[in-house]
Amino acid sequence: MGRILLIAVCCASLHLQAQVNIRGEVLADDSGEALMGANVILRGSTSGTTTEWDGSFLLRVDSLPVTLEISYAGFDRRIVEVTDHHDAVTVRLTPVSLLIETVEVTGSRVSDRRKEAPLTVESMDIIAIKETASNDFYDGLGTLKGVDLTTASLGFTIINTRGFNSTSPVRSLQIIDGVDNQAPGLNFSLGNFLGAPELDVLKVDVIQGASSAFYGPNAFNGVIDIHTRDPFLHSGLSASIKTGERNLLQAMIRWAHVFQDKDGQDRFAYKVNLSYLSADDWEARNFDPSFQSEADKSNPGGYDAVNIYGDENVDNSRNFTEGIARAERPGLLIFHRRGYREEDLVDYNTRNFKGNVGLYYKFNPDLQLSGGFNFGSGTTVYQGENRFRLDDIFFWQVKVELRHTDKFFIRAYSTHEDAGKSYDAYATALRILNAAKKDADWTQDYKSYWDNFVRNRVRKLEGYPLPPYPNGFPFDQQAEVLSANVDSLIKWHMEAQRSANKRRFLDEFNFFEPGSARFDSVFNIITNNLANDPENPGTRFYDKSALHHIHGEYTLETGFGDITAGANYRQYNPDSRGTIFLDTAGVVITNREFGVYAGLDKKLIPAKLKLKAVVRADKNENFDVVVSPALSLVFTPDLNNVWRISFSSALRNPTLADQYLNLDVGRAQLLGNISGFDSLVTVEAIDTYRSCLCDSVLDWFDVPPIRPERVRSIEIGYRGTLFDHLWIDAGYYFNWYSDFIGFKIGLKPFFDEQFGTNLLTGVEAYRLSANAETRVTTQGFAVGTHYYLTNNVTLSGNYSWNKLNKIGSDDPIIPAFNTPEHKFNLGVSGRSLPLLGSRQRGLGFNINYKWIEGFIFEGSPQFTGEIPTYDLLDAQVNWHFDRINLTVKLGATNVLDKKQFQTYGGPRVGRLAYISFLYEGK
Repeated sequence: MGRILLIAVCCASLHLQAQVNIRGEVLADDSGEALMGANVILRGSTSGTTTEWDGSFLLRVDSLPVTLEISYAGFDRRIVEVTDHHDAVTVRLTPVSLLIETVEVTGSRVSDRRKEAPLTVESMDIIAIKETASNDFYDGLGTLKGVDLTTASLGFTIINTRGFNSTSPVRSLQIIDGVDNQAPGLNFSLGNFLGAPELDVLKVDVIQGASSAFYGPNAFNGVIDIHTRDPFLHSGLSASIKTGERNLLQAMIRWAHVFQDKDGQDRFAYKVNLSYLSADDWEARNFDPSFQSEADKSNPGGYDAVNIYGDENVDNSRNFTEGIARAERPGLLIFHRRGYREEDLVDYNTRNFKGNVGLYYKFNPDLQLSGGFNFGSGTTVYQGENRFRLDDIFFWQVKVELRHTDKFFIRAYSTHEDAGKSYDAYATALRILNAAKKDADWTQDYKSYWDNFVRNRVRKLEGYPLPPYPNGFPFDQQAEVLSANVDSLIKWHMEAQRSANKRRFLDEFNFFEPGSARFDSVFNIITNNLANDPENPGTRFYDKSALHHIHGEYTLETGFGDITAGANYRQYNPDSRGTIFLDTAGVVITNREFGVYAGLDKKLIPAKLKLKAVVRADKNENFDVVVSPALSLVFTPDLNNVWRISFSSALRNPTLADQYLNLDVGRAQLLGNISGFDSLVTVEAIDTYRSCLCDSVLDWFDVPPIRPERVRSIEIGYRGTLFDHLWIDAGYYFNWYSDFIGFKIGLKPFFDEQFGTNLLTGVEAYRLSANAETRVTTQGFAVGTHYYLTNNVTLSGNYSWNKLNKIGSDDPIIPAFNTPEHKFNLGVSGRSLPLLGSRQRGLGFNINYKWIEGFIFEGSPQFTGEIPTYDLLDAQVNWHFDRINLTVKLGATNVLDKKQFQTYGGPRVGRLAYISFLYEGK
């Protein structure tokens, strides 16, 4: 018996030794995504296997050659002959294009890599990019589940997820082919203004939630991961032109070519992309009273309008509505200086020119060396603390990468920016007004005119209360008289303003009227001079900052699981000549970061349960080491259902601005806080002190140095197919934030040296980066669905709920949540449909309805206010002419032209209709 068993084992061993291993991968031809669960069958038999999560497969056969039959639901079947086991087999399946009565398996356009992602991932693939109803793919991301879109101008759109949104998205990371797309000085991405040309975009993944363990620092609330087209897979000529309302003109061209060696193997490839956009931007014309204005439109002395700059009553020196001041200067109430409209200060002509060049060399099918150069330039309006005119800003990157498929990569890149002739529009208005007359002098002259020429006229109004006042001054009676004579008060306030606008002691009008030669002259001087010019300070800022980054990663396949380890190093080199940062008088600022990480991917139950664990440690030279762990379990009971639970964490290092900012915005000095700040007084304390001159009310405080902020998050979710036609993706998250980075506002008072604290001579206002002392929590739920009526027509919808919990949220330092609590999208799309009376299937369409609940948008003091509830309807219809490789698309965003705000202080965004022509050569 033992001999028989030994012979059997030996025969089996000889049989195994004779077998041949065939390795390969199965990909979607249209997007290049890996297809998990594809069937790989040895033709003529029942032997075979299925692909793994990354599309790879291993099949053992007795001998070669063999014929394989590869199939996947929703894709055409492929027959492949294998003659050499040394060559990896790459099979590309084409999506089914025939219209069928029913759909047997749904979710065919949802990659299995996305299904099994441990975090919430929303994707826009190459098909969705072409079919978006929005003006471009970046705006189209706003239709995805959980994605918030913020438009500050036509050329400046920002993507945010999971709350604490702003027009300066420092809590989200945008990468293009692994390269951080942030502007080095600003430390955040300028949307797609300096991003990838649409013709070159293959896919966009929006990873939502805390992701530092996976993507490094600043992947705090999410990551926008943009993949461009590989020239080895997407070669040839592509070109498009788009024109539409607002004088829109966009032209793009892409050329890619592949060179093969003498054996017919792809060896070298390159690609070139160019894109140009010009349009008339949306004008910011919100002349309603700002959120902080104490007066409304009925006030005879004017009010603080949102998009009029210089009319603010910042220090309360023009308020005579209370107590004895109201009695002594009757009718003066609150008065405002005439400011300048934003349209007087900026050119709304948006221009954008960007492109890239990529070179790729394959040593073998798995090992590739690539290099690239990206650039972007243009002019648009950007909203941060103020509204800025980005004029001829220039941005460029160089990159080199060595990559071995699924094993390792080494990537190095350098990013540089040049602010060009950019300037602060809000501060420009203040400079122009002060060039005409200093603010304090203007206020005094206004009051003097009122005292000398108006006060007695007010007291002579019929019914005005005259002394004596045995029961105190009758303010109610005064108010009734003033209300009955509003027209007279308006006239008198106009007289006082005209007088204040004259040169002192001269009967000469000194206000710089927009459009006049005097205005243009002073405007050009101010916007061309640097903000810290010692002779004549202007509002232009200088920024030639740079960052340098190197990143390496290696993956080792072991019997225990796949182990991944990596490290990265980054150095910032800000250069603002003191106009933005504290780099004056020969001071050179550098800031270095270093991070290491390790992760494990392990199948606890093959094809059923997968564990992913990652731990990352990051060190900024100015702060202590911060550790960001993450752990997830993904359970796949079958191919149609995936459950996930994850714990993740994220780190946000203070930006260069948080550490070194030194920016004068006109009404205050914005400061970084790397060293801390002592001896400030609250605004409320100064207001109280002015009325009582008592030292005890001066509420002094210190601000400790800034430190990194952190978040921890738990998420549970489900993705899968229900009822053979319905794809659903739902998830709930709960976040804990600590050391939130926000701002503290304080005043530095100055007193007369002779009288001590009894005489306040002035104050300087500071806004400093600082950390919150309380912990804040947020939570949310989102669900997205796709119902496949056929392979060609899809109904879609998603709903998102995001909530800032009350505990800790009353800390004044906590940044604004700036997120609607409820929002949803509803859409229907179709492709490859027959036009009536035609056999050709070239018709496509996409219609999307979006509803967003109103919320308070908190930006800078000037730009804080309510965003009303609004809805939008976007639509497009397209026709593909297969014989000439041409697609014509006619569409419009905001079809019904419902003008609405997406950010407070920004423009009302209306309809943008367009027609585009896209050529894609084979």
